[in-house]
Amino acid sequence: MNTQVTPHHLSNTHLDALEEETIFILREVAAVFERPTLLFSGGKDSLVLLKCAEKAFGAGRIPYPLLMIDTGHNFHEVTDFRDFRAKELGAELIVRNVEDSMKRGTVRLAHPGESRNVHQSVTLLEAIEEFRFDALIGGARRDEEKARAKERIFSHRDSFGQWQPKAQRPELWTLFNTRLQPGEHFRVFPISNWTELDVWQYIEREQIALPSLYYTHKREVVERKGLLVPVTDLTPLKAGETAEMRDVRFRTVGDITCTCPVESFAATAGDIVIETLAADVSERGATRMDDKTSEASMEKRKKDGYF
Repeated sequence: MNTQVTPHHLSNTHLDALEEETIFILREVAAVFERPTLLFSGGKDSLVLLKCAEKAFGAGRIPYPLLMIDTGHNFHEVTDFRDFRAKELGAELIVRNVEDSMKRGTVRLAHPGESRNVHQSVTLLEAIEEFRFDALIGGARRDEEKARAKERIFSHRDSFGQWQPKAQRPELWTLFNTRLQPGEHFRVFPISNWTELDVWQYIEREQIALPSLYYTHKREVVERKGLLVPVTDLTPLKAGETAEMRDVRFRTVGDITCTCPVESFAATAGDIVIETLAADVSERGATRMDDKTSEASMEKRKKDGYF
């Protein structure tokens, strides 16, 4: 007889080992680097990372600032939650805007409607130079995308902020090579070994609050190339298209111009655990238009300095 799987039937004891590894890496960054920062968008992965940092150091004692590169086209629910969570923890929050890079002329759009997402790399590299950051902690995971699957936990970047996938440093027995030359830095990914399912099990276990976009809500969308595109001022209907009101949620959040929801009635983290068990497409594959351009689109952006 078939029985329905519920979150309570799933073991989450493995989360203790993942959490322990993440806390170890967060403390290692604090011990080894002079000017680290934690990339914080207000999304679910960065909120899990921030929860681990809170456990590692204590609220109000996180030893590095939080940094967000804002395209100016982010969902307000996410940026509002970002500000709330940073204030709640007593953490320093630094925000740098792609729009300021556009004013300086370091970012130039091909046309007014072009997504600013890819141009975050420029603003990020400018922030690294401004604050002389030598390590940037991010919430990327290996299960998200092919380029991220082959990246080290301590990912070396050269003086141009570029990632060289064929010249990565070995990480044997959790021994991290953190040597830097002047102008170089590291991107550090403490939750590399987590999966989307692990993240949602951890959110459920730790009762981590998230922006409302992650749970089911009604939204006006239009289907394009197999994706549900939210109908907004930045992503309006095209000629001949008809909008539909659907029950959706976001598996990942980012720039409005390239982030799509999925159809869902999941109202709790436990509901999403069940949905994730049945998913056969990664969250970026199911929701990110900017990753649909080519098989190597993410790798190319990472070589250019992307997160």
